[in-house]
Amino acid sequence: MDRQARVTRKTNETGIEVELDLDGGESSVATGVGFFDHMLDLLARHANVGLIVSAQGDLETGSHHTVEDVGLAIGQALDRALGDRRGIRRYGSAVLPMDEASAGCSLDISGRPLLVFRGDLPATSIANYETELTEEFFRAVSSGARMTLHIEIRYGSNVHHMIEAAFKAFARALRVAVSIDPDEKGVPSTKGTLNS
Repeated sequence: MDRQARVTRKTNETGIEVELDLDGGESSVATGVGFFDHMLDLLARHANVGLIVSAQGDLETGSHHTVEDVGLAIGQALDRALGDRRGIRRYGSAVLPMDEASAGCSLDISGRPLLVFRGDLPATSIANYETELTEEFFRAVSSGARMTLHIEIRYGSNVHHMIEAAFKAFARALRVAVSIDPDEKGVPSTKGTLNS
């Protein structure tokens, strides 16, 4: 089964190319936002997916457009790579520590986009990445992938660790949800579809 997708997104603010392979492969990320690149690298590693991201954005105005549009493109690539969702586990959850911080994620590849984000992140910037963009990124992924996504940054004192815990929790939950369940013979829904 081919579980790969490529998405190109071009606007007046950004130019994004994303290649995604749900069954592993190369990871290469270049967005011009160093901290965000680090988060996407660890997302690929912990989700065990192949992820190639190339982005050019209007970084002179900040990283908002780049981060949001990359999130939308990754979400759309997830949606396309999943196809009709036949045989997937559908649900995933993870809670994990990152030094003094802890974050949790639960998600449902439901066909219904929704983000519930809870976390008290200090308003600051890490290498041109505004911390408020963490919620915007996950909202964009949820929208593009048509996924129900709950993320909670439970506690922490180092904002880098808090955000990293959230990305890793999402990655680990996603890894489970997109995996193939050998006991699932069809689409894991009583409706018979997860595409609407």
